[in-house]
Amino acid sequence: MSQMTMKSNDTKEDVKPWVRRMGRFGYMSKGAVYGIVGVLALLAALGVGGGETTDTSGAMQQVATLPFGEILLWIVGIGLIFYVMWEFVRAIFDPQHKGNDAKGIGSRLAYAISGVIYGGLAISAIQIAMHAGGGGGNSEQTISAMLLGQPFGQFLVGLLGAGVIVYGLYNLYSGYKEKFMSKFIINDMNEHEKKIARKAGKIGLIARGIVLAMVGFFFIQTAITANPDQSKGLDGALGEIASQPYGQVLLGLAAVGLILYAIYEIIRGRYARMNFGKDE
Repeated sequence: MSQMTMKSNDTKEDVKPWVRRMGRFGYMSKGAVYGIVGVLALLAALGVGGGETTDTSGAMQQVATLPFGEILLWIVGIGLIFYVMWEFVRAIFDPQHKGNDAKGIGSRLAYAISGVIYGGLAISAIQIAMHAGGGGGNSEQTISAMLLGQPFGQFLVGLLGAGVIVYGLYNLYSGYKEKFMSKFIINDMNEHEKKIARKAGKIGLIARGIVLAMVGFFFIQTAITANPDQSKGLDGALGEIASQPYGQVLLGLAAVGLILYAIYEIIRGRYARMNFGKDE
């Protein structure tokens, strides 16, 4: 019996490094997507080259127009699939020991929802790479329309909006208090890497938190009006920022923040504390 247990444990340890590598590549791919969104928003703020604000799906469409864009989309799409797999590993197997209390279940449910969302983005990237993807439309409007068609649809959209706002505020808080540094294997980082991770994570998470809170507010508006056209994603939030007094300056700041968030995610891919195997 003990030999069977030892054999089972050895097998699991053989698998875990591959799971970790997929998760790390996934973090980097997620960072690449946000980096593209941030660069496009920065070009829009500077009025360079016809740049415009866009969401993550729109960023994929932009990548397709670049030299070797389709190859890049395949890489990003596969990387996002790996990220999705890691999110479901976190949700189901709980390698980070979130537990089964209300807080732990909430965290694990958030991982699963993240997996579903980025799964859709991965499919979109691969479809575009295969010339199968069209314009796609606003994914937030699609989600809102689907939820509004269900019983208690307005309540569900409002609940989604509240959840996005809470998650955005959590990002903001985590960035401001530098809580995110606990996610890194600090001992493996040199001082320069620690400095970049701290600054990029702090500013990036604050910027992403503000933008996500705005997206959640748009969902709340949709719940009140029962009009899915009120739903807006990253592009809508960035566009709203641009429409304010000194909007181009604010948009530029938000864009730089998203680029820094992208850098943070890429560093996270290299040094994330994954608690799933022998990498700590």
